[in-house]
Amino acid sequence: MNTEETIAALDRGELRVAEPSGSGWVVHPELQESILDYFRTRTMQTREVGPFEYHDKIPLKSGYAELGVRVVPPATARFGSYLSPGVVLMPSYVNVGAWVGPNTMVDTWATVGSCAQIGADVHLAGGVGIGGVLEPPGSSPVIVEDGAFIGSRCIVTEGVRVEREAVLAANVSLTASVPIIDVTGSTPVEYRGVVPARAVVVPGTRPKEFPSGTYQLACALIIGYRSEAVDRKLSLNDALRDYSIAT
Repeated sequence: MNTEETIAALDRGELRVAEPSGSGWVVHPELQESILDYFRTRTMQTREVGPFEYHDKIPLKSGYAELGVRVVPPATARFGSYLSPGVVLMPSYVNVGAWVGPNTMVDTWATVGSCAQIGADVHLAGGVGIGGVLEPPGSSPVIVEDGAFIGSRCIVTEGVRVEREAVLAANVSLTASVPIIDVTGSTPVEYRGVVPARAVVVPGTRPKEFPSGTYQLACALIIGYRSEAVDRKLSLNDALRDYSIAT
């Protein structure tokens, strides 16, 4: 399969840069390499879409009615990204290589970076920034699993994985090095690069000593877990109410 055929297969959802495998995820570096080749081999072109003009190497995605996807102007998805049936794009952006699962909402001014994997029934709230990962090939992209809720202005980058049905409150910022600390027990439990399934996460800080004094560095705090006894929608509402977190 040549580069053009590979990107077309990504666009149709026949290939994915990363996919679930057992209890984890497997990354396909050859697909990241194909995307990089695609950038290198294509030339700039001007495209007009109604009153909008674009000048880029990669065409825009099209055929939304056939895909069963709702796209609100001026939302943009690049060719080589896959949008499942039932996806809603408010004015937002989805980059090449990304995969977005069924019935997921990408809300206003949210961005889904290159190769990011977004599950089914996810809500990316207003202004969410999901980072892209292309280099080096083999690097894990950001993964947001089924049923997760990512609150307004959250940032998730550097291959962080948000496991199923987790809730991130507004303004949570996660990179591979940001501590995610479970404070629900008698002693803290620290994670990096992964948010456990069904965790309810809020922004936090913790002190660190420097030569000039003690300062607060950003972290994220797990303050509870969504109940297994109720469905996703009720669980989300309960989580926001029980822990008084903003979305």
